[in-house]
Amino acid sequence: MSGRMSGRRGRVIPPLIAFAGFIVAWQALVWLGGYPPFILPGPLVVAQRFVEAVVDGTFTPHLLTTLGEILVGFAAGAAAALPTGYLLARSRLVNRVMSPYLVAAQAVPILALAPLIALWFGTGLLSRSVIVALVVYFPVAISTFVAVRGVDRRLLEMAHSYRVTRRQRIVLVEIPAALPGIVGGLRIGITLAVVGAIVAEWTGGEVGLGVLINLARGSLFDIPLLFATLVLIALVGIALYAIVLLVERRVVIRS
Repeated sequence: MSGRMSGRRGRVIPPLIAFAGFIVAWQALVWLGGYPPFILPGPLVVAQRFVEAVVDGTFTPHLLTTLGEILVGFAAGAAAALPTGYLLARSRLVNRVMSPYLVAAQAVPILALAPLIALWFGTGLLSRSVIVALVVYFPVAISTFVAVRGVDRRLLEMAHSYRVTRRQRIVLVEIPAALPGIVGGLRIGITLAVVGAIVAEWTGGEVGLGVLINLARGSLFDIPLLFATLVLIALVGIALYAIVLLVERRVVIRS
């Protein structure tokens, strides 16, 4: 029991110390530089504005909208990327045909595509989810490709010797063996989904955390609110990453 407690403390205490050091350095920078709140607000000012935005409901509609975009886009992007990654790993023809196009598509900045997608699909949930899905698609597909290609050939030979069907080989051998790498790609994908949602909201729309950032730095000129929104976005990313990490631990251990 004591070993578990010491292990938990060893995982928790260093991040808390680092966070405390970051807050102290931030506040010291504000004091030494003499920056006013409309240039660089201190952590206490940002914390106060964060609480105010939570209490008065400023965050609520924007947060719900952004979460919807993240979840829909992530689900769509991952659903398309997982079979793509498998086919890239197991079919030479698919690999040769699709790889150049995937690399070329990834090389095009999403900021360049976002206005076109908004023009084609509007500025609502659909277009923003498409942008998120595009951001998620490539890293999840490549992670799946690498994980499936890395499956031990001895396992495949054993499955072949038992004359299992292709479906059984995929479900019982390949997916369990590749699962850690696949879920690792999903961890990257969920964090990129947050970035994709914010970028999508910058292309237009009336609600969302990205929109709130533009409002805070523009018409409202509320820089503490801008920083508070950035903190909320970071918390959303951490929470979603932690959820995927928790799912990974349970699924990988059971498999």
